[in-house]
Amino acid sequence: GFKKSEVFFDREVPIPGYYRPQKFWDVVVMRDGKLIAAVELKSQSGSFGNNFNNRTEEVIGVSRDFWIAYRERALGVSDAPWLGYFFFLEDSPASDRVVSLAGSPLPPMAVFQNTSYLRRYEILCERLMLERDYTAAALVVSDKKTASVRDGGVSVGAMKFFSSLYAHLAAR
Repeated sequence: GFKKSEVFFDREVPIPGYYRPQKFWDVVVMRDGKLIAAVELKSQSGSFGNNFNNRTEEVIGVSRDFWIAYRERALGVSDAPWLGYFFFLEDSPASDRVVSLAGSPLPPMAVFQNTSYLRRYEILCERLMLERDYTAAALVVSDKKTASVRDGGVSVGAMKFFSSLYAHLAAR
């Protein structure tokens, strides 16, 4: 039931932040001048090691900035907007092989032992929802050569993501 004029893509509508003046989201849904939903789209192909840490820090910081701005009434809405994180990951041997962890007197949580970057992104998406940083998060993996696409985990699949978004929009 949303009109084309209520859905914005690719930097059309910046959203106020708390730690910074504005953030451009990839998809923004507005109705009657009110923010209804925002979606962040990210991807990664190759260079998994350092990029995983950068993407993790970025996605957590973005949600924190958003939700504090919401709390401080910078978004001009009282009903909580729907916030989504949709991540595309290259399906490759490098993203799917188990990665070693650095030795430390403070070992990582057990859930990260013997994991691939694919599994680590799945854990990230699960925890983003668990901690209510994002209303929904999806992890989709795609093979560059064949262009095949599949969900990166049962709990973070695209259908769950879009069903959650649809339910939120339908209620508005």
